[in-house]
Amino acid sequence: MQQRTIGDVAVSALGLGGMPMSIEGRPDEDRSIATIHAALDAGVTLIDTADAYHRDANEVGHNEELIARALRSYGGDTSGVLVATKGGHLRPGDGSWTKNGRPEYLRQAAKASAARLGVEAIGLYQFHRPDPEVPYAESIGAIRDLLDEGVIRMAGISNADVAQIDEANDILGGRLVSVQNQFSPAFRSSLGELQHCADLGIAFLPWSPLGGISRARAVGENHGAFQRVADARGVSPQQVALAWELALAPVVIPIPGASRPASIQDSVRAADLELTADEIAALSDEAAPVGEAAQ
Repeated sequence: MQQRTIGDVAVSALGLGGMPMSIEGRPDEDRSIATIHAALDAGVTLIDTADAYHRDANEVGHNEELIARALRSYGGDTSGVLVATKGGHLRPGDGSWTKNGRPEYLRQAAKASAARLGVEAIGLYQFHRPDPEVPYAESIGAIRDLLDEGVIRMAGISNADVAQIDEANDILGGRLVSVQNQFSPAFRSSLGELQHCADLGIAFLPWSPLGGISRARAVGENHGAFQRVADARGVSPQQVALAWELALAPVVIPIPGASRPASIQDSVRAADLELTADEIAALSDEAAPVGEAAQ
């Protein structure tokens, strides 16, 4: 698979998002492990998770622990796999999402994530979502401290606007390596952030790049241009959507979520799908922003 970079680390052009394997409607663990192994077999070397990817209140870090078990049980070499996790979001167990951007909480959360992942230092740690109750600079200051202390190797942010990207990069002393925002054919109001990251050379990781768990299967039905290109190329509209995102800038690394081996196996084929300029233009014209979806 083609490679792209996060900081100074080369990763696969497409990553694997772990959230569907741990929240409501999740599959059994055997299928999740098989999905992660299928991704590794296909050349995926970036796996995205978060301590908030769990269903019940008493299982914080469910997805982190699942990924750690899958990596340990994989028969091949996993030394080149970058696991990116996040902190600052919480799930009380009633289906809701809450926020905690307090520096002391983020420091504790990062160390707990490292323990669950079984690593001395987290490869990439991202502030999950701004907390309106805490000044953004204070939250990012905690991420900077974790970076300086060696608890994390690289630092990123998620769900950030252009001003927050610049503020975070400044606080981190130019060491911001990634921005993880929602972006898909159905939601592209983060295009400005994507372009800003391209200008700065910062990796842009679209979450829900196929529109989210409930919409991923209907990419072609909801976006006719993507289905037309898919039909002409003999591929899935999901592959077309991911290939379109990859074509927007060399810093883009989509992280489609999956809970079945076949889903991630289909998605990774997008890395080899080279769209024409006319196709990219038609797909860009078709895509229109809608309301915010999942986390």
